[in-house]
Amino acid sequence: MSILNRRSFLVAASAASQSWAGANDRVRLAIVGVGSRGTAHIKEILPVGNVEIVALVEVDGARAEAASQSIFKQTGKRPLIESDMRRVFDNKSIDAVTIATTNHWHALSAIWAMQAGKDVYVEKPISHNIFEATQVVAAARKYKRIAAGGTQRRWWGRFIKAMEIVHSWAIGDVYQGNFFFPGNRDSIGIKPIKEPPANLNWDLWVGPAPMQRYHENLVHYNWHWFWDFGNGELGNNGIHMIDVLRWGMKQTLPVSVRSTGGRYGYTDQAQTPNTQNVTWTFANGASMVGQLRGLYTAEPMSWDFFGTKGHLHIMADGRFQVTMGRNKKPEPEVESPKDLDHFAGFADAIRTRNPKLLHSEIEETALSTELCHLGNISHRLGRELRFDPMKKVFIGDAEANAMLTRKYRAPYVVPVQV
Repeated sequence: MSILNRRSFLVAASAASQSWAGANDRVRLAIVGVGSRGTAHIKEILPVGNVEIVALVEVDGARAEAASQSIFKQTGKRPLIESDMRRVFDNKSIDAVTIATTNHWHALSAIWAMQAGKDVYVEKPISHNIFEATQVVAAARKYKRIAAGGTQRRWWGRFIKAMEIVHSWAIGDVYQGNFFFPGNRDSIGIKPIKEPPANLNWDLWVGPAPMQRYHENLVHYNWHWFWDFGNGELGNNGIHMIDVLRWGMKQTLPVSVRSTGGRYGYTDQAQTPNTQNVTWTFANGASMVGQLRGLYTAEPMSWDFFGTKGHLHIMADGRFQVTMGRNKKPEPEVESPKDLDHFAGFADAIRTRNPKLLHSEIEETALSTELCHLGNISHRLGRELRFDPMKKVFIGDAEANAMLTRKYRAPYVVPVQV
């Protein structure tokens, strides 16, 4: 039986095996990708009660062994290590997976896992393009999976309180939301083409993307700045900024998008902009304006909501100020609830089969992901684009519509029918 046929067969069997008897049932997790985000997953998950990391998936053997050793030192148990995620997905004893791979693997990893009956936590952005984001959400709905996105600020107490204020209409009708993100990125230089190291499975790393030669600017972080694998700073940190604005403004997808910018200050191997300004305009006339600056600035990251009665400003750590009308001074500070544990919340949602326990359910992160992709498409084409948010297509623009998806390298194909 082929892997894909086995996966289809296992959906019913795996779902049947996951009947949670009560709140104390152990959740057995696999972590897919143990780079910077995957190791953060390990650090944050290990203290969560009655959750066990039983498997690691990593195409770099050296990183897998380091992560395994870290878990062993803290728990006395050594997790299973696999380079091919499909073998872990076929393991019926595993309940759920967290996905912290490169961006171009996020969607296919999540879809394969859900087809195999696993619940999923997918790091942001949940996809490499708009088609993939749609398919991830479709898979979650079809297979009735608990699916969460990695937009963690929705679990932070200060942000929750700030959004309560915005949603209460205290500052009136919010007509514009702005964000600023300073990336502080230096040149990555130019690395020569060479053979991949023996500990790296290059075919699996490239996965759905076009096969190409290895160089050290791809592995293990700077892939963010190459279009085949990453989504630039907009898809890297910009999605966190977008998600907060979209959350506060209760917006979904825009009717137009315009992006400007470029890669300034140096010439290196990267492809994505280090400076990018994006404006998304919505059907009700409201707009979101984002600015990402990778060169020199002393200005910290921030969010701003502009309403017809006042202005709410959020600082990097979530502290916020409300200034009403023409007042010069902000209103007195208000108390915020404590931060919530997003991985504990994910585990609780798995046990109860209740996706409403998730503050960042997969569809919310998918929408914020899609705004990133829209901004990048506008940037790459160098023009404003009109968009149909219901059909998820650009209006009268075949060139832009071709960028809604990609050509996949078999067998790593995101399916049209999940």
